[in-house]
Amino acid sequence: MSFEELDHTADFLFRCRGSSPEELFSEAARAMFSIMFENNDITDPNDLNNQSDPDSTCVTKTIELESDSLSNLLIDFLSELLFVAEVDCLVLSRVNPRITGNSLKAQVFGEPFVLEKHGGGTEIKGISRSGAEITEVYEKNKRYYQAEIIFDV
Repeated sequence: MSFEELDHTADFLFRCRGSSPEELFSEAARAMFSIMFENNDITDPNDLNNQSDPDSTCVTKTIELESDSLSNLLIDFLSELLFVAEVDCLVLSRVNPRITGNSLKAQVFGEPFVLEKHGGGTEIKGISRSGAEITEVYEKNKRYYQAEIIFDV
């Protein structure tokens, strides 16, 4: 669905929405990636014929997590993505999460960080648990999931 940046005194605050928990988690990840990387466009791993960037090497990772609530699972998921990006020096661009209850299994797509291509983003120190709660919103006979997330920089 979408994500939008809201005013916050020192950090980044985003409101993320999705028509399902999976879409909400994907949008929250996209919001985080928009802070971290100036350019996080990578070659689509499903398009093996696309040779537009021969130096690009798509990397796929699998993340599996469990938590005590859906809201905590979202924060844990974003924290794990941040960890993977930093430790493996990857630019992450897309996630495909599958959520069952308070468990998640996600495919994460990215490529190795190259300063000339990906530089210029902002380093995220962590994801705040303060006020992080997933709510179901009903608007114009449609239901969606929403969360406001603070990214500590």
